[in-house]
Amino acid sequence: MKDLKYLAAFSIPLVAFIGLYLKGSFSYLTIVYGFVFIPILELVFPIDNTNISEEESDNRLKKRVFDWLLYLNLPVVYILVILSLITISTTTLQAYEFIGLVFTVGIVLGVNGINVAHELGHRQATNERFIGKALLLPALYMHFYIEHNYGHHLHAATKEDPATARYNQSVYSFWFTSIFRQYINAWSIQNKLLKNNNNSFISLKNDMLWYVVLQAAYLSVVFVFFGFSGFLFALFAGVVGFVLLETVNYIEHYGLLRLKTASGRYERVKEIHSWNSNHVIGRIVLYELTRHSDHHYKTSKKYQVLDCHDQSPQMPYGYPTSMVLAMIPPLWFKVMNKRIPREMILA
Repeated sequence: MKDLKYLAAFSIPLVAFIGLYLKGSFSYLTIVYGFVFIPILELVFPIDNTNISEEESDNRLKKRVFDWLLYLNLPVVYILVILSLITISTTTLQAYEFIGLVFTVGIVLGVNGINVAHELGHRQATNERFIGKALLLPALYMHFYIEHNYGHHLHAATKEDPATARYNQSVYSFWFTSIFRQYINAWSIQNKLLKNNNNSFISLKNDMLWYVVLQAAYLSVVFVFFGFSGFLFALFAGVVGFVLLETVNYIEHYGLLRLKTASGRYERVKEIHSWNSNHVIGRIVLYELTRHSDHHYKTSKKYQVLDCHDQSPQMPYGYPTSMVLAMIPPLWFKVMNKRIPREMILA
């Protein structure tokens, strides 16, 4: 039964469906659940920094249930989006209800969409990568696949990485620098891939061009079938989803810096270059994303076998709680700055 603990990740879309059905003030239920109730649970439940044995790791890797728990997010996300659009286009909603549902769906797009897409994007199987990209579509962030895999994992914890927050940089500043720089980087990476393979810009191999077409087609279809209100809803929900992702990016590497070797190159990515959290609630609802240090250390490891490393910098709170803390920059700096090794500060 403990293998099914990750079903708890579906509690977020479940609450979202409830908010969508009840509407009114319940439109904000997902926000309360994700950023009030879950942080409280993180403070109540103990930290678990134990690692599984090599034998148990092998057993987990053989169980397909861990993969299907990821795949199930695809229909859940799309059903929620479609039902939300139907509701928006057929029901007279108050402005506050519309806004609440935008955030509701946006949170699901970030947690059960982009976060799961991140895990699947590191897989080698074509069908898993396809599901990952499909989950990125309604969040309007398909370029994340290219920039994250070919850019972030190469440059993490360096000044060259737009997804690494600098020391004393606020999350609000980071949203703008990371979002725009990552998009530009994704195009740069794509152009290099095309050039290396002797492909032209107008090519079936130009994934970035496909992403633009697919996302434009998605919004166009929404506009045709659900009108302008549906279009605005899909657009703003996508923005909420990728801003949520960027908030996670902010806390994952905040202030950390890989040192340069005598040759002038950066040292290889180690366990010390990402913030780790062993708070069990955040680990479960985010599919072990909070064990981010091990993910960067060994990118190919699946979420169910990620380890905790003692030498990794440890967050005082789980990721959901830390995201709330980041919204108050002076408090975030007071809590986090003293935890960063002086020689590693990314300023």
